[in-house]
Order: sequence, then C-alpha cells, then structure tokens
Amino acid sequence: MSRFLNFTRRTLLIALTASATAISAGSAFAADIKIGFLLKTMQEERYKRDRAAFVAKAEALGAEVIFDSANNDEQTQLGKFENMLAKGANVIVLQPVNTGTAGSMVSMANSEGVRVVGYDSMLVDGPLDAMVMQDSWAVGRLQGEAMVEWLKVKKGDVTGKIALIQGQPGDSNAIAMSSGVLEIIKANPGLELVTNQAHEGWSSEKAMATAENTLTSSDNAIDAFIANNSGMARGVIAALEAQGLASADKVFVAGSDADLTNIQYVAQGKQAVEIWKQIKPLAETAAEVAFILASNPDGSPNDILKVDKVINNGFADVPTIVTPITLVTKDNIDDTIVAGGFYTKEEVYAN
Repeated sequence: MSRFLNFTRRTLLIALTASATAISAGSAFAADIKIGFLLKTMQEERYKRDRAAFVAKAEALGAEVIFDSANNDEQTQLGKFENMLAKGANVIVLQPVNTGTAGSMVSMANSEGVRVVGYDSMLVDGPLDAMVMQDSWAVGRLQGEAMVEWLKVKKGDVTGKIALIQGQPGDSNAIAMSSGVLEIIKANPGLELVTNQAHEGWSSEKAMATAENTLTSSDNAIDAFIANNSGMARGVIAALEAQGLASADKVFVAGSDADLTNIQYVAQGKQAVEIWKQIKPLAETAAEVAFILASNPDGSPNDILKVDKVINNGFADVPTIVTPITLVTKDNIDDTIVAGGFYTKEEVYAN
C-alpha cells in the first residue's frame, strides 16, 4: 500500500506545481477554461463527495465546471456528454456507464479538439488523454486477503464457501476488483466459489436477491460474501439479517466505497471490512489534471503530467495516475476514517 501512497503524494505535488505555474503564466485565460465532469450516477452516497471535491478544486484553479450524471444509463450519458461539448468544455472528465462502448464518446470529443480524462473506471478501445483512478485490482486483493485472515481466526484454516458479488456486467472496474478477489480464491484451494454474479446498475436490491438465493441453495452455510461496492454489500447484509446471520463473527462481508452505513456496520460488527477508496485525492487530482490539460492544449499529456503508470486500454497507452485505498476494520476505524476526516466519531457511532 505504501507504494500507491507514495505515488499519489508525488503526483499531487507535481500536479499542484504545474497548476500553479499555469495560473501564474496564463491567468488571463484561466477564467475561460471550462471543464466537464460527467459521473455515471449519483446513486451511491460517495458521489456527492466526488462532485464537491472536484468542483471546489477546479474552481479554486480558476475553471468553470459543467457537472452532470447519467443515472447509470448509457444513452443518457451520451446525451449529457454531447451537451457538454455544445457548452464549450475544453476538457471532459468522464466516468463511463459502459466502459466497453464509451470510447466512441472520447473519439467524438477528440475530433472537436476536446480532451477526455477517464475517471475511476477505465474505458476500453478509446483514445483517452489521461486516466485518474484507484487500483481496482488492489481493492479486490485487499478484500480477499482480509477474508483469508478472517477465516484463519474464525475457522483455524482457509476453507469455506465464498460468494463474489460483482457490479455492472462488463464494467472494467468490476472486472478488475473481481480479478483481485479471484486470484486470492485460486491461491487457496480450500475455498469454494459457490456464487460469482454480476449485477446490472450495481443494484443493492439485486445483490440482496443474489445473496438470498445463495443462502437458500447452500442451507445458509456461506462463509464469506465479497461485494464490489458498498451498496451491494448493504444488500448482502439485508439478506443476512433476515437469517440472523448479520454478524462479522458468523459471516465475512466486504464492501468498497466506505458509505456511512457500511462504516457503521463495520463499527457495529455486522460487516467485517470496507475498502476506503479515498475520494478527495481522486477528485482533486482529476480536477488538477483536467486543468493542466486545458491550460496546455498543444502539450502532450506524457510531457506535462507526471504519471504513475501507463495502461493500455486496447486502443492506446493511457497515462494513468493512481490514488490511495485503505482497508477499514472495526479496530482501525478511528485511525483511518475518523482521523482522515471522512466521517466524525459521532457519525460512525451514531447507532
């Protein structure tokens, strides 16, 4: 984990320095910069934080933000994207609904001289100018490693029946997170994957139905549920509660996004772990990257950005910046979520 944290600290410092240079050298045009920020949804609690942090940073740099979201609908997102182009966005930061088809929107923007920064979910087969993301594979890996440690403590060995609750079918983030989990399962032959199900729209309700079916078919003998996000983990907890099994002493449940309810579940002992995908560094870095690209319309992203890695998305080698993730347990909530200012103690321990 320290590797990603070090990457992020270095990248933020470089991006901030470049942004300050752009403002001082070109303050006359800074106010004319328009940055589009298009999220796939506002369904999850975390996206209010994404929006607030992104807008605050971009506006502090002197840019105008055009914000919208797409209610997890691909055609709606296309219309919103086209509207941002019509409004004169210089750069659009895009979290795609469908990572498999969103490349066409990037090509459309590029044809009009508008750059696109990928946000959170890497789209495939599109000429992205840059990508700002967390390491989704590492998220799944952390969840899986935490499950292994839980099994050692609770059962004395790494054996048991596991359910993997995936997000949107075909989504690159869901695939990457799940691959991290699956690597852990494959490395431990005593684990049996009894459910591996994707869920349209990252639906909590659909995840609950999958969990109910899994419990029924296994006579409640499930040791662990690993979910790609917080909302689906809440669906799993709801199914477990109906069977009197919503306890981290009985069934391991992992989520990701650190929604408040899930952090409260961890504090209460209903949920074993949650992954804190730190939103502020992600959103602020994306705003900084967009501003730098907009301020240097003729500059190559590889020359004007300091990146952590280059990822080939099937179309291009995409300069990529990685921001931090943290495993949250009942024992470290105060040292992570609370100390980091994500939630207060009063919020975490409200119930």
